Amino acid sequence: MTNRTLVIVNATGRQGASVARVANAVGYNVRAHITTKLSEKDGAVAKELRQLKNIELIEGSLEDPKLISRLFVGARRAFINTISWGDEVAIGKALADAAKKAGVQHYVYSSMPDHAIFNKGWPSLPLWSCKFTVENYIRQIGLPATFVYTGIYNNNFTSLPYPLFCMKLQPNGGFQWTAPFHPDKPLPWLDAEHDVGPAVIQILKEGPQKWSGHRIGLAFQLLTPRQVCEAFARGLRRPCSYKRGPITVEVPIPSGYRSQLAGIQELFGKWEAPYFGSDIQAPDEALGLWAGYRGMEEYAREVFPVEEAANGLTWMH
Repeated sequence: MTNRTLVIVNATGRQGASVARVANAVGYNVRAHITTKLSEKDGAVAKELRQLKNIELIEGSLEDPKLISRLFVGARRAFINTISWGDEVAIGKALADAAKKAGVQHYVYSSMPDHAIFNKGWPSLPLWSCKFTVENYIRQIGLPATFVYTGIYNNNFTSLPYPLFCMKLQPNGGFQWTAPFHPDKPLPWLDAEHDVGPAVIQILKEGPQKWSGHRIGLAFQLLTPRQVCEAFARGLRRPCSYKRGPITVEVPIPSGYRSQLAGIQELFGKWEAPYFGSDIQAPDEALGLWAGYRGMEEYAREVFPVEEAANGLTWMH
């Protein structure tokens, strides 16, 4: 590998931070884009990245054409995970154009499906379909790219009253998860912070000659909601149960996320659609990239209480 510069967009997110940590550890020069100032919400991650060797942090808006144009100068590899900072489709297209102009040879893009293309009765999830639109554009311009489709983050679980993945603390000290998913239908799971980085670095190592144009389901376990709760019960040594029910919203959330939740309720609750659509298989390809994944039981035992304590919760004491 003669050119060791790796561009990462959204480097303070769970996916991007995981890639940045592993890339730095194996000798890449990381050019990491961040949008938040060090004093803001994601400042702890930005500060962590700043302390690593051979990392250049680039801060600014991805709606700035000058910033985008200089992101990829001299780089041959990139990992891109856009989120709704603005017009995500326009930003995604601009990033791809700049990468192609700069001569990037392997562009790993974190995409998601648009379920409406598989079944006219299924809704498009607004926070996913925009990524699929960008994926199609990347293909159209001929940029050598691989598309990773991430499973549900283990890290989404919290006992705080956030919608969809609230593990609600019960009077007996146990937990109950209520969601619209069928209790016995397997779903793909991923510890984003632990496992995205090693898998993406392996994709880059094996290169576009193997992975260009390929979609990879980045999930290391297929577990039903009941199995998830069984894993939590073993990991926490507390009762944990699953209840199928509608998504409830008890805290203020952005309107875009509210629309996403409504779509999830219909797509997976009413229609019981496959999570990745119909053309992506998991977890075999992910396991072929990285066998040292952190499973749900280990996450519940080792990480969930730590994340809960960081959020000011004390049930584990």
